[in-house]
Amino acid sequence: MWKRRKEDFWTNFRRFFLRGLAIILPTVLTVWILVAAYNFVQRRIAEPINIGIRELIVRFSDHPVVDEEDMADHDQRTTAANKKRRREKGTASSSSHKDRLRLDTRRVVLTQQWHSYAFPLDLIGLVVAIFLIYVAGGLLGNFVGRRLLSRGEKLLNKVPLIRRVYPSVKQVTDFLVGGPEETQKQPFSRVVAVQYPRKGLWSIGLVTGQTLRKIQLEAEQECITVFVPSSPTPFTGYVITVPVMDSINLPITIEDALRFTISGGVLVPPSQQIMAMDESAGDT
Repeated sequence: MWKRRKEDFWTNFRRFFLRGLAIILPTVLTVWILVAAYNFVQRRIAEPINIGIRELIVRFSDHPVVDEEDMADHDQRTTAANKKRRREKGTASSSSHKDRLRLDTRRVVLTQQWHSYAFPLDLIGLVVAIFLIYVAGGLLGNFVGRRLLSRGEKLLNKVPLIRRVYPSVKQVTDFLVGGPEETQKQPFSRVVAVQYPRKGLWSIGLVTGQTLRKIQLEAEQECITVFVPSSPTPFTGYVITVPVMDSINLPITIEDALRFTISGGVLVPPSQQIMAMDESAGDT
């Protein structure tokens, strides 16, 4: 009796724990991804821009104002190695050293003031980054910008290491946000179902266009090229060629097909869900 209750307890505990995990985990992962993305953008993009803004303020304005006491305090914090290096040079005058010390002190004071109001001021770099991306998109959207971008990409493709990485990265970014040209042809036109990797096994694929001429001549019928994404990373998969007659057009969007693939078939498009009523009607 006691053993039976113990087994029931652990069975219920596992069932309810997994159910709670399935409810909470998507929210936790979503928040974690958003926070990680924000921290990455803040550290790698916004913060370098903020450093440049602070440097411009120090170089071309009188803010912040420092006195002799601040400069002396900063000079005392200077490491012995830096002082020794300045003595070994021996060419800089005392006035230039004082100007450099004043500039370094103002830079440190401004950084401290900046970090005391970190949240609103750190957003400046993010806003500037968004504005610069917008300007770059506008400049590269015209004919001259596209020509310059094309030449720049050709130069990158000639660099030994970069040419191995850049084309693949560009394909992923073009897939996510589209290319720089508004009239660029979409990489995928429609969603189809094909029997792959063998007959009887159906896979969802994205039509990328026509196939090679030689293949179509050998097949003696119209063929299409289909990209079959894998799960859970849809950026990897297989490129296959199938006759048009061996494919089935699916009335779903490309986003629905990708969600279906990434989720391992869990997220079925609403228009393609098999309802319980349909199943019962089929049984009768």
